[in-house]
Amino acid sequence: MTGLRLDVGFVDYLILAIYFVTVLGVGFAARRAITSSADFFLSGRSMPAWVTGLAFISANLGALEIVGMAANGAQYGLMTLHYYWIGAVPAMVFLGIVMMPFYYGSKVRSVPEFLRLRFNRPTHLFNAASFAVAQVLIAGVNLYALALILQALLGWQLWTSIVVGAVIVLAYIVLGGLSAAIYNEVLQFFVIIAGLLPITIIGLVKVGGIDGLFEKVRQGPLGEAGLHTWSNTGGTDNPLGASWIGIVFGLGFVLSFGYWTTNFAEVQRALSAKDMSAARRTPIIGAFPKLLIPAVTVIPGLIALVTVQGLGAPEGDLTYNNAIPLLMRDLLPNGVLGVAVTGLVASFMAGMAANVSGFNTVFTYDIWQTYVRKDRDDAYYVRVGRVATVAGIVVGIGTAFIAAGFDNIMNYIQALFSLFNAPLFATFIVGMFWKRMSAWAGFWSLLLGFLAAFALYIAHLTEVVKFNSDLEQSFWGAGLAFVTAVVVALVITPFTPGKRDDELQGLVYGMGGMTAGDTVAADRVWWRNPVLLGVVAVVLAIALYIPVW
Repeated sequence: MTGLRLDVGFVDYLILAIYFVTVLGVGFAARRAITSSADFFLSGRSMPAWVTGLAFISANLGALEIVGMAANGAQYGLMTLHYYWIGAVPAMVFLGIVMMPFYYGSKVRSVPEFLRLRFNRPTHLFNAASFAVAQVLIAGVNLYALALILQALLGWQLWTSIVVGAVIVLAYIVLGGLSAAIYNEVLQFFVIIAGLLPITIIGLVKVGGIDGLFEKVRQGPLGEAGLHTWSNTGGTDNPLGASWIGIVFGLGFVLSFGYWTTNFAEVQRALSAKDMSAARRTPIIGAFPKLLIPAVTVIPGLIALVTVQGLGAPEGDLTYNNAIPLLMRDLLPNGVLGVAVTGLVASFMAGMAANVSGFNTVFTYDIWQTYVRKDRDDAYYVRVGRVATVAGIVVGIGTAFIAAGFDNIMNYIQALFSLFNAPLFATFIVGMFWKRMSAWAGFWSLLLGFLAAFALYIAHLTEVVKFNSDLEQSFWGAGLAFVTAVVVALVITPFTPGKRDDELQGLVYGMGGMTAGDTVAADRVWWRNPVLLGVVAVVLAIALYIPVW
């Protein structure tokens, strides 16, 4: 990694040191507000919408977003925009308008707990365990990406960088719980943008602006196809290797809705909101910056493609994952470099903190309290949560080395989503809108949907079934998991008993609780109405496609 060593100076180190001190200070400050497990795991459900909204999007700005999307920008061109405009915004709006009334109104403390109430304990335990596994795997991705930056910055060995990065995140989560994570995520959002903007601006100046960049992309390996999103998707002859069917159904529907609407690491931010209106607006507020984040992720990926000779080599420093660090090395002067390094470190810490805070909550409430030690005092569960935080980060250190084996970590992440999130979304959405769906249908839908996606993934790895790219496989894997889960629900439900109506109040659409069209007092002010805000976000997502169709 010697080629990635950054030429940092005193000012750069000072900026990074100030950031670390601030982050730890937030952890110490938040510790004083923790008087119960609800404070530690859910911030006492007291956060305003603008805080939870920024934390919601910041929690997503981890390695997947920064390193992964820049790598995708270099590898697949503007087709990477699908991950934002069809693969995120509609699902975020759906979560706010349709699903948050069920989550927040039922007073559940986690997504698996909702499944226990809607279905049964086996469904709950399977989802809690699979979520916990997925979170430590994804935490490893963020930790690996953070270690890459520390390695480039300080010249440390990879394992040393991984351990140091883990200890920093561990400190403020153990101290301040979810409140420390959320307040740091708001801070990290602004630090991340401040760190990435100079890369985009200086890079564009170097290549002659956006027109100069596009012209150089046309002359490169991606060609004209690298500058379009939909026009080449009638078949699979495009940089992404996927047709519009896979993009719309696999990414835009199953993977996207599966991630944004059922991933507790994200939903937890909305559950910490102070009231129903704030909870519903949380993901929709996050959708607006999500629309524009490609400017500091995808565009730098394209800049790296046309300025870094040999980018994409499977070995050494030129893998797609290193697109952002390579640009930092080549473009940024001292001082500005320190801001960029701090922004990247902030992004990976935000992503990892989201994974770890989701993990410790699900482990404590849904596994330990429900199945191991019931009816203990509140302080006991706070202690368990802190121990779970330590354990989750220790396991994350191990999974970081799994992520190191992928030349594009986006492929790894999407494979995880197709396995865990796609069948969960299918089970969720059918159970939420079909009250007859039985408890055991929920369990078998979740399990067999996961196994179907896993079988296709193994078939892809062993080349029994061939796809044009790893991402195409994940799209179809997600689709197979979704269809399998729905079919299983339809087949098993008639042969197993359903739950009584009184057990489904507030858990199924139309049976108590709020529905999409309902409003609370705070929603009646137009700029706080989640439906209106959601419609505006979706219209903007469609409009942004027009210039790059």
